[in-house]
Amino acid sequence: MPLLVGKIEFTDLQLLIDSIPALIHTSLPDGYLDYFNQRWLEYVGLRLEDIEGWKWTNSIHPDDVAGIVEKWRACLASGEVFEYKARVRRADGEYRWMMHHKVPQRDEFGKIVKWYGSSIDIDDQKCIEQALRRSEFYLSEGQRLAQMGSWAFDPSGFFDFWSPQLFAIYGLDASKAAPTLAEYLATIHPQDREFMVKTIEKMLAEGSGCDVKKRIVRPDGAIRHVRCVGIPVFDNKIFKGLVGTAVDVTEQEELTQELRQRQAALEKAFNEIQTLKDQLYKENIALREEIDKASMFEEIVGSSEALGKVLSQVARVAPTDSTVLILGETGTGKELIARAIHRRSNRSAGAFIRVNCSAIPSSLIASELFGHEKGAFTGASQRRIGRFESADGGTIFLDEIGDLPMETQITLLRVLQEREFERVGGNETISVDVRVLAATNRDLQVAVAAGAFRQDLFYRLNVFPIYVPALRERREDIPLLVEYMIDRYGAKSGKKIRKITKETLELFQSYTWPGNIRELQNVVERAVILCEGDSFSVDETWLQRGSRPSSRLTVPLLAKVAQREREVIESALAECKGRISGPAGAAAKLGIPRQTLESKMAKLGIDRYRFKSGWEQTA
Repeated sequence: MPLLVGKIEFTDLQLLIDSIPALIHTSLPDGYLDYFNQRWLEYVGLRLEDIEGWKWTNSIHPDDVAGIVEKWRACLASGEVFEYKARVRRADGEYRWMMHHKVPQRDEFGKIVKWYGSSIDIDDQKCIEQALRRSEFYLSEGQRLAQMGSWAFDPSGFFDFWSPQLFAIYGLDASKAAPTLAEYLATIHPQDREFMVKTIEKMLAEGSGCDVKKRIVRPDGAIRHVRCVGIPVFDNKIFKGLVGTAVDVTEQEELTQELRQRQAALEKAFNEIQTLKDQLYKENIALREEIDKASMFEEIVGSSEALGKVLSQVARVAPTDSTVLILGETGTGKELIARAIHRRSNRSAGAFIRVNCSAIPSSLIASELFGHEKGAFTGASQRRIGRFESADGGTIFLDEIGDLPMETQITLLRVLQEREFERVGGNETISVDVRVLAATNRDLQVAVAAGAFRQDLFYRLNVFPIYVPALRERREDIPLLVEYMIDRYGAKSGKKIRKITKETLELFQSYTWPGNIRELQNVVERAVILCEGDSFSVDETWLQRGSRPSSRLTVPLLAKVAQREREVIESALAECKGRISGPAGAAAKLGIPRQTLESKMAKLGIDRYRFKSGWEQTA
């Protein structure tokens, strides 16, 4: 059975009122306070006997008295509900914010007969509100200073919130509500609009975030770049929408585009410089070759039948683009023949690039011939073009081709077949238009049989062989050559030499000249330097008589040489216990470079480990 209010005893009602956390009080129609509950007394620190003559304004903060009194008087006059926030002093002396609320009780005639009121401590809430407002202010100021706006987007596709700074970024009126989705899309640059539509559809469908850049068109027509970052919000794994930021990145984008343009310009300038550098390198090599050429005999002197046969072959093959293999002993003038072929060819206006394959270390020959990229190996600090690129449109002369390492022979074969290659350390295929002339003093057929030269490369090189005779095979040309050389070196030294002794000519023609024209050149130059009159002569001791060397080594003789070479190398390896390099190694003992010894061992099939002691093999 429900408990009726009229049945509650006064003491029960008093206890009920005193248990309420709020401060309860009543007042007469004129506003005089005639009742306080126990909570009220305890809060302000008063006893019931202290109420007599006590003014309630004594507990109100001095700064709030005028406002609350004015509001109370107005409510007394109008009979309206009284509601006001003011600070009240607690028993411990601390002022705290309270919400004061009073409602009037009227009789049957509408006259106010009583006021019932309550006061609730809202100080904690007030502090939270102040902190929230302060945070909102700082956030707003921070976004303004950072030119960053914030937004919130609900799952249905409506903006819940746009910060003032976001309105400023888009150039919209901040006094209006956040734009609709259609209004927002209208601000997007037409070329970016479809992309943003797909981005929004994906975010809403998948509950995913975004980090995109787009262009917007402000109401004044200005185009700005905006970066938008959003993250999804979930509640118990239920997608509730997105929150994010937007920042104007126009200046950064313009700077980035400017930097890209500058970088492109720098790359273009660098490429142009590199092209000019490569061209300069080509011209430098060509100039060096011309200087080398000037230091040699520019004319092929002689009237012998053997030389005439060679010159006839040169005249026939020069106009073509065929590969020529020039054979002959050291010093016979193979390079002069190569230059003569180039000068009489259709490539005479192009470069003539000479490469001595025996003078370049095997580890560097590939880089020298085909170039390398920056960082291809230790010391490759920049890109370098090779001799084949330098000879593009001209002729490359590969002297001492028989000394070319086996691995480089493979690349050269590809160049001869396909006219293309890659630089060392690179993957760009480079095509060249180069005529190849090669020369050697070795019998390449024997080298092929010994496994030291590729047979397929030999066939590619041996398209048109030319054999340059040794000087002993064209002795009738010696007087003409001596006369030519005397004139040349006499002009250099400022001497007038008018005659050659008969004994000297007989000596020259009887000597076998193992060094061929190069040896003859050196002897003549020395004699001109020492000559004190107008008569040319030489000291007989300068010419070491010996057996006439064979122009071509036979296979049995080469086999004997190889066997003797094997015996010498194996003896040295045995003494050095298989060690090759170092002061105590076989290379030092034989007086040859380590690389040369290793190359000879590979050709002869010598296994160094046969000569190591047991403990060394185990180690």
